[in-house]
Amino acid sequence: MIKKLLPLFVITAVVFSSCKKNAYDYPKTRKVDTVNEYFGTRVPDPYRWLENDTSQAVAQWVKAQNKVTFNYLENIPYREKIAGRLEEIWNYERMSVPRQAGGKYFFLRNTGLQDQDVLFMKENLDGEAEKVVDPNTFSEDGSVALMDYAVSPSGKYLAYTVSRGGSDWREAYVINLDNKEKLDDHLQWIKFSNIAWYRDGFFYSRYKKPGQGKALTQANKNHKVYYHELGTPQSDDRLVFNKPDHPKRNYSPNVSDDQKYLYIYETRSTHGNNVYIKNLEHDGPFVKLTTGFKYEYEIIDHIGDQMVVRTNYKAPKYKVVIIDIHKRDVGNWIDLIPEKNNVLSSCEVAEDRIIASYMEDAHSKLEVYNMKGERLYPVELPGLGSVNSISANAKSDQFFFSFSSFTTPPQIWRHNLEDRSTRGHFKAQTGFDSQNFVTKQVFYKSKDQTRIPMFIVHKKGLDMDKKHPVFLYGYGGFNISLTPSYSTSNMIWLENGGIYAVANIRGGGEYGEKWHKQGMKSLKQNVFDDFIHAAKHLVDEGYTTSDQIAIHGGSNGGLLVGAVVNQRPELFEVAVPAVGVMDMLRYHKFTIGWAWADEYGTSEDSVAFENLYAYSPLHNIEEDKPYPAVLALTAERDDRVVPAHSFKYIATLQEKYDGPNPTMIRIQTKAGHGAGKATSAQIQEEADMWSFVFDNIEGLEPKY
Repeated sequence: MIKKLLPLFVITAVVFSSCKKNAYDYPKTRKVDTVNEYFGTRVPDPYRWLENDTSQAVAQWVKAQNKVTFNYLENIPYREKIAGRLEEIWNYERMSVPRQAGGKYFFLRNTGLQDQDVLFMKENLDGEAEKVVDPNTFSEDGSVALMDYAVSPSGKYLAYTVSRGGSDWREAYVINLDNKEKLDDHLQWIKFSNIAWYRDGFFYSRYKKPGQGKALTQANKNHKVYYHELGTPQSDDRLVFNKPDHPKRNYSPNVSDDQKYLYIYETRSTHGNNVYIKNLEHDGPFVKLTTGFKYEYEIIDHIGDQMVVRTNYKAPKYKVVIIDIHKRDVGNWIDLIPEKNNVLSSCEVAEDRIIASYMEDAHSKLEVYNMKGERLYPVELPGLGSVNSISANAKSDQFFFSFSSFTTPPQIWRHNLEDRSTRGHFKAQTGFDSQNFVTKQVFYKSKDQTRIPMFIVHKKGLDMDKKHPVFLYGYGGFNISLTPSYSTSNMIWLENGGIYAVANIRGGGEYGEKWHKQGMKSLKQNVFDDFIHAAKHLVDEGYTTSDQIAIHGGSNGGLLVGAVVNQRPELFEVAVPAVGVMDMLRYHKFTIGWAWADEYGTSEDSVAFENLYAYSPLHNIEEDKPYPAVLALTAERDDRVVPAHSFKYIATLQEKYDGPNPTMIRIQTKAGHGAGKATSAQIQEEADMWSFVFDNIEGLEPKY
C-alpha cells in the first residue's frame, strides 16, 4: 500500500548546528524540527528550509558557504597556474559534424576560448562559411547558450532555442536565412522538446508557465505538443497532442523528411516509450504504433507505410524492425537487422543504406547495411574510442561522423558510400600529443563475481612498479554508457602523472538493457558494489593505494559518489560529487524528478522506501566515520537536480563529520546542470576541482 508523506511537525523550532570541528570555519546552518513518517519510520529533515531556492536565508547560506570554499581554494598556491594551463590547452578550434538540411550545411564552431559555440552555414562543403547565430552576443558573461536548431524544408528559415543561466527551460526564435534577420516569433516555457518543421511552422512541446518564483523547482507536469505558425503569437499556437489524464508524461514531436508523417514520442520515465503516428497528408487520426513503456522505439526511416524502427523489444541489445502502420500487431513485425552480440547504439539512414553504430565492450564499431538488412561492410575507425555522433541525409551518398578517445578530441570524418572511402574532414589541433599516453581496458570481478570492464589511461613510460594517484570516474544508471571520450580537463591530471580510470559499472547501457536493469531499483546496490570493487582492483593490482584515490561523478554519478563514500569512506582520499541526487526520499518532488521513478522507485512505496533509505547519501552520513576530503559541486539554477540536494548533503556532512579533511561545497551562479555552461566558467570550475584534488591527495603535485 502506497502511503503519502506525513509531515509530523511544521517548521516551528529553530536551532543552530555548528560543526564539532570548525577548523575551516564553516557557516552555522540553521536546523528546523521537520520530521516525515514513512511507513512507521520517522525521518528527520532538519535542513528542509534549504529547498526554498528563492528565500533570502538560502541566498545568505550560499554566499557564506562559497566564502569558506573560495577562501580555501585561493590559498592553494598552484590554483591560478592550473587555471592558466587549462586555458592554454582549451584554446583550440572545435567543430561539430556538418548537418545537411534545406539544401545547405550547418555546423557549430568554437575558435577555442569562446564562451559559446557559434552556428555557421555553408551553401556547399567547399563554400565559404556564413555566421548564422552567435550566442556570445546574447549576454556579457556567456550565460546564454544555443541549445538546438532546425531548418525549414525550404531552407529559408531556421528556428533555434536558447537556455539562460543553464536552465532546462528553452526559448525559441526564428531567423530568415536569406538576410539573417530575426523574425518576431518568440516562444517560451519550452522544455524537453525538439523543433519539428512542417510547412510554414513547426511542432514543439511546452509546459504551462510556472508559478511566481517556482520556475526552477516546481514539478513539471502536463506536457503538451503545439503547432506554431510563423508570424503568429504563441498564444495562437494550436494544441496538437496531450493526455490530461496522464500529467506525468512527456511528448516529443518529429516529422519525417518527406513531411508525410508526424511522430509523437511519449515517455513516462527516462527509459521506454510509446510512438504515435499521424498521416499529415490526409490529416488522419493518431495511431499508436508500439506496445507500451517497457521497451524503446526510435523511427529511423519509413518505406511507404512501413516504419523502420530501432528497438529493444525482446532484444536487450537492440535490433531494427519493420512495422507496417496498417498491420501494427507485433506478430506482423519483421526483423530487418536482428539483435547481435554487441549493443546497437544508434542508426542513421543515408541514401538507401543504414549506418549502424555498435558498442563492443564499451567502445564503438561502425557498420553499413542495405535496406534488406544485409551487412555490406564495416567502416574502419581510427582506434579504440567512440563514435560520438553521425550526421546522415537520406538523399546523400555520404555521411559524417565524429570519433574521439580519452586522449584525442573529436575528429570529424567523411565517409563515401559509393567507393567506401573514409577521409578526414576536420582535425582538431590541440598542441597536446595523444601519442604520449596509453589507454588500456581491463576486467575485474565485482562483489557477486560479475565481470566489469574498466578503462585505464596514463602517461607512456610511467613507472608501473610504483603506486600512483588515481582519479576514478563512474555513473551507473539510466542506460547511459561511458565510452572513451575526450576531456580537456583530464589532461591536467594525466600530464602530471596521475592515472585516470573509468569503470563501466552496471546500471549503464554498455551491455544492453539487462546490464541496465541489474543496476535499477532494488538492485541499485550492485552499482555501488561495482564501483567499490573498481577501487579495490586498482589497489590490489598495485596501481595505487586507498590514500591516493579520488572519485568523481555527476548527477546520478554524484549519487554514486555520495553513496560509496558513506559505505566505504576509508577506501577513498578525495570525493567530488557533482550536481548529485543526494536526497533519495524527496527527489521526485522537484521539476522532472518524478520521471526517474522507474529507475529508482520512490519513497511513496513501502518496499522502495526501505531500499532508498538504505543508500540515500543524505540519510546515511554517520558520525565517527573517516570521511575523505569532499568537494560537492552544484549550481544555483540547476532545475534538473535541484541544488537543495547538495545543500542538504553538505550541511549534514559538516554537522556530523569530526575529522581533519575539508567538506565543502562550490556553488556556481548563473549555471545549471551543466549543458550550455560558458567556457570561462568551465575552466574556472575545473581549475578549482583539480586544485582541491591535488591539495588533498598523496603523492602528486602539479608541476607548474
